Amino acid sequence: MRIPILLSLVLVAGLGSCNQGEEAAQDKMLAVAEMMEAPGPSYAPPISSSNNVPISAAPAANRKLVYHAKVRVKVDDLPRANQHMDSLTRALGAYVQEASEEREDGQWRHERKIRVAPARFQTLLGGLGRLGIVEFKQLSTDDVTTQHADVTARLASKQALEQRYLELLKKANKVSDMLEIEEKVGEIREEVESTQSRLRILNDEVAYSTITLTYYQELSQRRPDAPVLSFGSRLLASFYSGWELLTNLMLGLVAAWPLLLLLTAGIVALQAWRRRRARQPK
Repeated sequence: MRIPILLSLVLVAGLGSCNQGEEAAQDKMLAVAEMMEAPGPSYAPPISSSNNVPISAAPAANRKLVYHAKVRVKVDDLPRANQHMDSLTRALGAYVQEASEEREDGQWRHERKIRVAPARFQTLLGGLGRLGIVEFKQLSTDDVTTQHADVTARLASKQALEQRYLELLKKANKVSDMLEIEEKVGEIREEVESTQSRLRILNDEVAYSTITLTYYQELSQRRPDAPVLSFGSRLLASFYSGWELLTNLMLGLVAAWPLLLLLTAGIVALQAWRRRRARQPK
């Protein structure tokens, strides 16, 4: 029994360097190892790889479709629109995955990411038209049938491969062999969990369609009325205005001192020239 087990461990070690695309070869080699351990002339049939199994085209009724919609609506009363959306989502069994609200650029905006069953997708879209004026609407459909089938097949293949390694682990006798197989099982377990996560995301997208709704209300820009000032207040304001004017004038004169100096020098020179001219005999 030890020779077949050693042979199987050698095969497993050779498989450790293979990438994900070589899962078919791994399955076949594991099957050969199990066949060598079986008593008598019996043999294990060849294991078919999921990569070689053709995926038949699913009928229209069984296709995996993902629906998306983006809608923008202008409303007159945003709080009332919120109440309408709350009632509409409850009535259709939908739920709000994300919501945000902001006021900027003269608008009061509310955004919701709504998830609803595909059978009620169009009904919910029709109800959005009652909020106000629909300014934008974009619909899209993604067919993920092939992707879903591929992820499902890869998950089944990885789980089967993991199970075979676990069976080899039960038959291993050496500690080194056990550690090597356990390391490989850990790698496959990570791949299985990653594939399961991807499959859950696909199933969620198929089970619930997504509507990204933005509705907003224009905010009126009102200016406050100017207060009526009394005579005393206006007199005090005039005094401050006069004082500010005088201050600005003084600052202007100080800033213009070079010009004033040149002007003074010019006047003095002109007067001196006139005096000398007046003293000259005619």
